[in-house]
Amino acid sequence: MPALQGVGVLVTRPEQQAMPLCRLLEMQGASTLRLPAVEIKAVGNRRDTAAQLGALEEFDVIIFTSTNAVRFGVSLLDQKRDLTLAAMGPATARALNLAGYRVAVQPQETFDSESLLLHPRLEHLAGRRILIIKGANGRPFLEQELAHRGAQVVAADVYQRVPATPSHALLEALLDSFTAGAVQVITATSLEIASNLLELATPELRDEFERVHWLVPGERIAAGLRERGLSAPLLQAESAEDHDLVAALVRWRSSVSGA
Repeated sequence: MPALQGVGVLVTRPEQQAMPLCRLLEMQGASTLRLPAVEIKAVGNRRDTAAQLGALEEFDVIIFTSTNAVRFGVSLLDQKRDLTLAAMGPATARALNLAGYRVAVQPQETFDSESLLLHPRLEHLAGRRILIIKGANGRPFLEQELAHRGAQVVAADVYQRVPATPSHALLEALLDSFTAGAVQVITATSLEIASNLLELATPELRDEFERVHWLVPGERIAAGLRERGLSAPLLQAESAEDHDLVAALVRWRSSVSGA
């Protein structure tokens, strides 16, 4: 029997990022439902952004913070293959590789700002210029820490995350799935996704959210959910990478089934 047979998972990532995770879950026997809690939209004009940044060769490191940063910002590289690129994690590195670029810097353990900052190339930054290609209104920690280390940091926002606005009919159908027992796990791969999901839920759906497990990538998001009043049981994955999320669910399922 597949490891996740009988487990229903609500996947809340933006539509493009949801599909690969759904496929992996379904390969393990899970059933999936999708409710994107955020939508991803481009920001600004490529030509204007490129003009503002100037010569990319003058940056010592160019950091892409996510696959969406690659999706909306890789054209800024303008086919220059000798730039020093950094990626926040393996999914972002793969996206750059698929676009034809080599990644020189990426975290070795967890796939977040803290782990990226452990890389030797980012230790001594006095007089260095760093470009961060990212989404608008994201977590400012990376930019702040690089500046604290002496770098001159330039940030280019190439996309924005907008709270999703699902229809009343869609929320009603989702509530029916919960009350029918078709959902056992909700994914929340960022605090923004989790917060938007809690905000858009009807009171009845919010009650159902407390009756299932939430799958999160790490302690920071787990703590953030508790701060937002969620008391549902939490499952922690090693990262927000698809395979780590699925592995965490397989471990949980194995532990509760006694396998």
